[in-house]
Amino acid sequence: MSSTPGISLIAGLGNPGPEYADTRHNAGFRFLDALLEGRGQTLKREGRFAGQVAKIGIGGRELWLLAPDTFMNHSGESVAKLAHYYKIPASEILAVHDELDLPPGTARLKTGGGAGGHNGIADLIEKLGTPDFFRLRLGIGRPASSAQVVSFVLKKAPPAEQALLDEAIRAALGVTEDMVHGRVQQAMNALHSHTSS
Repeated sequence: MSSTPGISLIAGLGNPGPEYADTRHNAGFRFLDALLEGRGQTLKREGRFAGQVAKIGIGGRELWLLAPDTFMNHSGESVAKLAHYYKIPASEILAVHDELDLPPGTARLKTGGGAGGHNGIADLIEKLGTPDFFRLRLGIGRPASSAQVVSFVLKKAPPAEQALLDEAIRAALGVTEDMVHGRVQQAMNALHSHTSS
C-alpha cells in the first residue's frame, strides 16, 4: 500500500453565513461539522486565518480543521494563511468540497490535478502555488443546464438528496483515519467501493 506523510490540515470549503447553510456548495462545511460531532469541540473564529479553526486528534495524530470565512471563490486565502503560519506543506492538506461531476451519495478522494471548474479549488491552487494537495469530492450532481450551475450550488438540496450527501459524508468519515495517517490507497479503495443505497 502506498502511503504519504499524512494530513495535517483538513479545509472544508463553503460560504459563511446562515443564508448559505445547507446549500449544496457547503458540503465541505457539512463534513467538518460531522467530523466534530461528539468530540465536544467546535470551530472558533480566528481572524488571522480569516476562518474558523479547531484542532483535533485522529488516531494519535493532531491536525487542524479550517472553515474559511472568505467565501468559496477566495478559499485559498484562508487556507494559505494557516498553512504558511504552521508550515504545513500542500501535500499534507485535504480540501473537502462539493463536486458537480459526481452523483449525490458519492465521495471520491484524489490528489493533484486541475480545478475541474470549481472556483474554490482554483483559488487554493493559485494561493498555495501548487495543485498537489488532496481533495475529498462530495457528489452533488449537476443541473439540467450549465446555465443553472450557480443557482444550483447555492440552493438547499431536497431532503432525499441531503440524506445521500450525509451518507457520502459518513462513508468518508469511515476512512478519515486512513487519510490522516497517509494510507491513501487504502482510503481510496474503501471509499471508491462504497455505493449509496
